[in-house]
Amino acid sequence: MKQFKKLAMAIAGLWCCMVVNAHDIEVDGIYYNIFTTTEVEVTFKGSSFYEYDDEYTGKVEIPESVTCNGKTYSVTSIGNYAFYGCEGLTSITIPNSLASIGDYAFSGCTGLTSITIPSSVTSIGGNAFYGCTGLTSIIVDKENSVYESKDNCNAIVEKENGKLVLGCKNTIIPNSVTSIGDQAFKGCTGLTSIIVPNSVTSIGRHAFSLCRGLTSITISNSVTSIGGDAFSGCTGLTSITIPNSVTSIGSSAFFDCN
Repeated sequence: MKQFKKLAMAIAGLWCCMVVNAHDIEVDGIYYNIFTTTEVEVTFKGSSFYEYDDEYTGKVEIPESVTCNGKTYSVTSIGNYAFYGCEGLTSITIPNSLASIGDYAFSGCTGLTSITIPSSVTSIGGNAFYGCTGLTSIIVDKENSVYESKDNCNAIVEKENGKLVLGCKNTIIPNSVTSIGDQAFKGCTGLTSIIVPNSVTSIGRHAFSLCRGLTSITISNSVTSIGGDAFSGCTGLTSITIPNSVTSIGSSAFFDCN
């Protein structure tokens, strides 16, 4: 009987911690790659990010650590493309153990409405939230040393240089922002109007590209440069006034604007 119990417990452990060929392990419906001997990163199911659709749906809570085959790993990152195209994802809880969010990590998660960045996150990859058209709330923990979302701006701003790196349709750009980063609002179709305050001196490449709902934008006289494709694909933008302060406009900055 004791031997039977031991066998049953071992089988139960395998069901909770599936070791597979593509991603390294699966624990409680979340897929991980073993990053180091003590760390794992959240990843997608299978061998490529487009192999499965909506492997993550509803509310997903990422734990600070996972245990597999008697070994405990700290969850320290969300890998590139981890939640890519998971339109059914509605809520994500990011633990305080997490240090980085990879490129395109949540790209195309149209059902995601809010994101809270904990104090531990010090790196956010390019296009991490591209195509998250339902995103209305962005909050950064006040204890974060790298990023902030001061004045309830619904955006992520780098503290060191004042660059806004991610916005959403409810963003109000704070007066402390010095630049709009590359791809900061890219694909934000729900954005209808935006005011660029006097503190901003540059608008990055693809900063507002594919914001098809954008009909009105006010650019302050402090802006001196507008990056390539900054407003490309903004089909709802019928008119825009470029201040005399702008001395540099990148190629295709207003391509496919009405």
